Amino acid sequence: MSASRRFDSRSEEPFPHIEEPFPCPAGANDQGAATMVLMVGLAGAGKTTRAKELAAAHRALRLTPDEWMIPLFGEPLADGKRFVLEGRLISVALQALRLGLSVVLDYGLWGRDERSALRWLARSAGAACQVVYLPVDRDVMLARIAHRQATTPEQTFPMSEADVDQWREQFQAPDADELRGGEIPPAGWAGWPEWAVGHWPSLTVPDS
Repeated sequence: MSASRRFDSRSEEPFPHIEEPFPCPAGANDQGAATMVLMVGLAGAGKTTRAKELAAAHRALRLTPDEWMIPLFGEPLADGKRFVLEGRLISVALQALRLGLSVVLDYGLWGRDERSALRWLARSAGAACQVVYLPVDRDVMLARIAHRQATTPEQTFPMSEADVDQWREQFQAPDADELRGGEIPPAGWAGWPEWAVGHWPSLTVPDS
């Protein structure tokens, strides 16, 4: 695909359908409960485009780490600062959920452990949690990355073809059980609160 081709994520890569309002999974305490929406996918999958649509449609707070990392540090990781920033944004998200405001967490969330921990945190705040997974094939991913770097270089960072291949190997796509809300225990940790604080050191875990 040429990098000059017009990129319309809705026509190139179908997204999972989201009903109005956010669906509450089984076990949610209140049909009108706030929802934490987890945007899951690799670079170029269209996560931020869809996150903006969902946030506007549902009057939800959207939190996208790249929009903070690049202005603050000029790079995506900055010697571990990304995990510190993500932890603070998650703390903000939990405060918003407790106030009844839905949140769209536009993180990518490549690992199931991350998603499981966030699901637990959402429940601890009295909220529902919804995973929105956006698959993307390799060629589309590369073309969208090239288009982004050519048109809005100030909003992105260099990503090589080798990076893309490595990321695709590392990514843990959610399976049908997870998308239905299936649970897994945290391996090697007392519970998801401990795992979350270990992963996001600046996170403030609310009392359950």
